[in-house]
Amino acid sequence: MRRDVEFTSGGETVRGWLYLPEGEGPHPVVVMAGGWCYVKELVQPHYAEHIVNAGMAALIFDYRHLGSSDGAPRQHIDPNRQIEDYKNAITFATKQPELDADRLAVWGISYSGGHVLVVGATDRRVRAIVSNIPVVDGWENMRRVHGTVGFRRLREAIESDRVRRFETGEHGTIAMSTTRVGEEVCTWPFPETYEAFNDLKANEAPAHEHWNTTESTELLLSYSVFPYLSRILDTPTLMVVADDDDLTLWDKEIEAFNAIATTDKELFVVPQTKHMTLYSERTALDIPAAHTAKWLSANLVAAGEPVPA
Repeated sequence: MRRDVEFTSGGETVRGWLYLPEGEGPHPVVVMAGGWCYVKELVQPHYAEHIVNAGMAALIFDYRHLGSSDGAPRQHIDPNRQIEDYKNAITFATKQPELDADRLAVWGISYSGGHVLVVGATDRRVRAIVSNIPVVDGWENMRRVHGTVGFRRLREAIESDRVRRFETGEHGTIAMSTTRVGEEVCTWPFPETYEAFNDLKANEAPAHEHWNTTESTELLLSYSVFPYLSRILDTPTLMVVADDDDLTLWDKEIEAFNAIATTDKELFVVPQTKHMTLYSERTALDIPAAHTAKWLSANLVAAGEPVPA
């Protein structure tokens, strides 16, 4: 069962889908959003399928400025606004009679894999966190994936755009990724990212646009989840990493996992897998999706069952 939903965030309309499992509610619910330039059609429905089959509801939404949601400029990716969108999605979920506000989890992947760590650290309504292949340190991520010369070019493009925005008030744009790495400045310099996302656009997610405002990339350079990790004290947390992920840097992800304060946490490593594999290959995606559904079932569904006398 899927229905269209919408709610307000920051004065703009955010749109999404609510998936409900079979049976009477109120159901545990997982609030889900995507990563960089994501629209809800990309991969979240595949992960949601496992969650719903395990007896939980899934609320998937597009951030402001992206996909079916309102907001200008288009393709503007502000992590603070996206985190606020998550929290407003949580509020929306808690007001739905068929959903259980006391059994609510947040799920994120890539950029939103970092967001859910911040949301879980700062919103007491969150009872479980699932962070997939997260971005955890934007500066270090960009510096490493672009290399010294490429990072110089990226920073020059960002600095030039800041001057133009000051002079004209208009946002410049930059490619999300490119096959002409070293020739075209982009945010994520990986040909496989370009190929995978454009294949998904052609087959599953026509609303995807493979570019973003340049300011989005500037904001990424100030992004870090590390100040928040010590605040996750008693919220169960699952982190999924791919052992060949050199895009969001699985060594930094494990560093972040180790900094999460709670002992009620699990690191799930998907073997022989790259970052983009968990979008483009359904058989690979199903591995963490099935594990996540099982883990959430234990931490959300079971949490609502009466304690035996």
